[in-house]
Amino acid sequence: MLMRSAVAAFALAFAAPVLAQEAAPAEEAQSQILPDIAQGAEDAPLTIVEYASFTCGHCANFHAENWPKLKAEYVDTGKVRFIQRDIYFDQVGLWAGILARCGGDDKYYAVSDMLFDEQSEWIAGGSGDEIAANLRRIGLKAGMTEEQMTACWDDTAKVEQLVATFQHNATEDAVEATPTFIIGDDKVSNQSWEDLKEIIDTKLAEAEGAAN
Repeated sequence: MLMRSAVAAFALAFAAPVLAQEAAPAEEAQSQILPDIAQGAEDAPLTIVEYASFTCGHCANFHAENWPKLKAEYVDTGKVRFIQRDIYFDQVGLWAGILARCGGDDKYYAVSDMLFDEQSEWIAGGSGDEIAANLRRIGLKAGMTEEQMTACWDDTAKVEQLVATFQHNATEDAVEATPTFIIGDDKVSNQSWEDLKEIIDTKLAEAEGAAN
C-alpha cells in the first residue's frame, strides 16, 4: 500500500465518526499536545480559532469564499491572529492532516490551502491507495519528497500526538461540527461572511476598547 500500514491501522482504530468526547484521558496524558500554528501579528487584539476538517465540504467552501476576505481585511492588517486546528472525523482526514504538518510549521498553511483548494479532486479516489496517491501528488507540489511523506505517515508517535491534540482541543471547546470558530471567547457556527464579519467587528471593538 502507498499509505504505510502502521498509520492506516492507527487511523482505523478511531474510524469515523470520531467524537472528541471519546478520548481516553490516560492515553491523552501520555501524548504531547502540540502547539498551535498561528498566522498574523502576535499582538493582534483578537484571536480567531477555526476548527476544520480536510474532508469537510463546508470547510473547503469557507476557505474558498470567506478565508481570503478574513485574511486580507483582518489577519494581514494586524487586527486578528488566526489559528486553524485540525479535526479528524475519519481516517482520510487524518492522512491529510499528517501531510499538512509534514513540511513543518512554515509550510502548514500553504499545504492546508492546497488540500482545501483541491479537496474534490484528491478525495475522489475510489480506494485508500488512490486517495493516498492523490495526497502524495499534493505533497510533491508542495516541495516534499516521497521519502519525507512516507516517514511522516510512518511516524506513529507523531500521529498519536496529532490525535491527542485534536481530542484535547475539541473537548476543551466542545466542538461537534466543522467549521466551528472561536472568536475571542465566543463559539460561533459557520455562517455567511456578512454575519461572520459583524461578529468579528463587534469582538474586535470590545477587545480594542478593553486595551485602551
